[in-house]
Amino acid sequence: MSEFTNPSIGIDDVPAGGGFSFDHVHRNSLIERQLADNHNHNNNHKSSSILPLATKTGTTIVGLVYSNGIILGADTRSTNDTTVADKNCFKIDYIAPNIYCCGAGTAADTEKTTELIASQMELLRMNTGNAQSRVVTACTLLKRMLFRYQGYVSAALVLGGCDVHGPHLYQIYPHGSTGKLPYTTMGSGSLAAMAAFESSESGYRDDMEEEEALELVKRAVLAGVWNDLGSGSNVDTCIIRRDGTVVMGRNDVMPNEVGPLREKVRRSDNLNMRVGTTAVLKESFARNKSSAMGGVTLADVTVTPMET
Repeated sequence: MSEFTNPSIGIDDVPAGGGFSFDHVHRNSLIERQLADNHNHNNNHKSSSILPLATKTGTTIVGLVYSNGIILGADTRSTNDTTVADKNCFKIDYIAPNIYCCGAGTAADTEKTTELIASQMELLRMNTGNAQSRVVTACTLLKRMLFRYQGYVSAALVLGGCDVHGPHLYQIYPHGSTGKLPYTTMGSGSLAAMAAFESSESGYRDDMEEEEALELVKRAVLAGVWNDLGSGSNVDTCIIRRDGTVVMGRNDVMPNEVGPLREKVRRSDNLNMRVGTTAVLKESFARNKSSAMGGVTLADVTVTPMET
């Protein structure tokens, strides 16, 4: 079958009735030529490459286990390459009443992945008499889905929650591998956040109280905010306690709040455009002549039935 690896042979030349498929042989040949062209013009900015370039998304998400539950934290910056797309997006997603998940990676992937697993967890509760969801169940569903797509679903997750077996914190990579840890960080700002957790003086330790654990989470996320260009804006937190209560801290820390600074700026009144600044020389109204009623009617609307 090696004769069919020749790029000059088309798809129609492949014999029917089984064997290997060479549908993408022309595409692969083009990619190889483009890679060679990129290599030869590595220092030439005028290279006409048509290959898609990998983009890096930025986020800082963290989680830790403390004496009475789980605390999750995330920044609120959403980036599109080097552009800040949203300064105050929400990265802590609902999975179950006692389980929440922080997402890093492509925003659409993390959002839809957590929505899908949340719906599956809801159906499972309905089928088990509204029994409390298990954190390991959510972890298993997430890792199976991500492994199925071999990392092409760009969702790096920090899953945390409390069930009958106590608090649980999981780190889930986009290709499906997981780890159960006492504290973890993910995203482009994860190294800065991990440095805060592993500080010998004020870092993580077992059986922390809620107040000091919350301050550590805020400090870890802020380390990513200040030291990672893909992370920024505010800090969101989520406290999941053993008794089932959940406290969402939306914009718990707002180090980049510009409201007070803008209030100090005094804008010249000469820059305000008042009503009447631009003179209206003439006004006219012409009725639509396309129908007898002088406008659009239901007869002008085309209804296409949906396929069911």
